[in-house]
Amino acid sequence: MHDNTLLQLITDDFAPAQDLLELLRAESLALHGRNMLELEDILARKQALIILLEQHGRKRSQVLAGLNLPTNRAGLEQLAAQSGIGEQLLSQSDVLTQLLAECQAANELNGRNIQVQQATTANQLKILTGGETPALYDARGSTAKSVKPRPLSQA
Repeated sequence: MHDNTLLQLITDDFAPAQDLLELLRAESLALHGRNMLELEDILARKQALIILLEQHGRKRSQVLAGLNLPTNRAGLEQLAAQSGIGEQLLSQSDVLTQLLAECQAANELNGRNIQVQQATTANQLKILTGGETPALYDARGSTAKSVKPRPLSQA
């Protein structure tokens, strides 16, 4: 009985995990286009999916804990060894694990893109406010700092 419940909980997460992956891909495009309105919408939808996936994960852990099994892959394997649908349970778990790993990789890539954009924006602000002068080419073709930095508003 518990094995069927666990299998259902696993398969119920396929759609939200796939939706999350699609949102993360859309987020990447919105980040590159710096589309803030779309990013806000994606963030709200992403948070709802993450909450749902976390709740389902807790339910799966509770099922395993209720059977006095570890709440990890080893516990799932122990349950599968005693179940008539054990092979299906493990294979569907592997599919979900792979899908969630793809989500994590896409999220990490988006995080790196955000960090690059933050660094670029910070550098641009330094230039505009006169905090740091960019290296310029001199008459010989080598880079040199300008002698007296001025904010762009005073140039």
